Amino acid sequence: MKSKWMWVLLLVLIGAAVYVGNVLATSSQGYTSATLAKATFGEIDSHVVAEPGWQEKIKTQGASDLYVQQNTWDPSACGGCIPSSGWHTHPGPSLVIVTQGTVTEYDGDDATCTPHVYSAGGANSFVDIGGGAVHIIRDESGAVAKTTVVQLIPAGAVRRQDVPDPGNCSF
Repeated sequence: MKSKWMWVLLLVLIGAAVYVGNVLATSSQGYTSATLAKATFGEIDSHVVAEPGWQEKIKTQGASDLYVQQNTWDPSACGGCIPSSGWHTHPGPSLVIVTQGTVTEYDGDDATCTPHVYSAGGANSFVDIGGGAVHIIRDESGAVAKTTVVQLIPAGAVRRQDVPDPGNCSF
């Protein structure tokens, strides 16, 4: 009988933790994301050496979903706010290309809240490693910004998980 109550208590605590995590998750503002394409692949085992000093390796176990996303940050969509993706993570890596304007990315585990700025006219790409790495992407320029993103995640997984503010940035 005692172990039955322990299981009930454990389930209640897990449910409360999930609920609180969802309530505390930060929401996006002035930000939209659209899926341009999605495909499911079986296991991938690719290794290419094309040039001296360059090689590619991708190896997955199990099926994977590949997404192509277009993200837009628009200050006019939120009354002149600083558009933001909200703090979030992905279950797999994302290859991000800034196609219009400028975005600033902040990592949730960076105690100094160092801004990483990417612009369509300059350094315009970065890799979000995913796998639980928390980050936020903001458009601090005052103009519309867009990215195109390719994501590889486990098949059937939720592509994006909103998370609570890690508290390392003052915004």
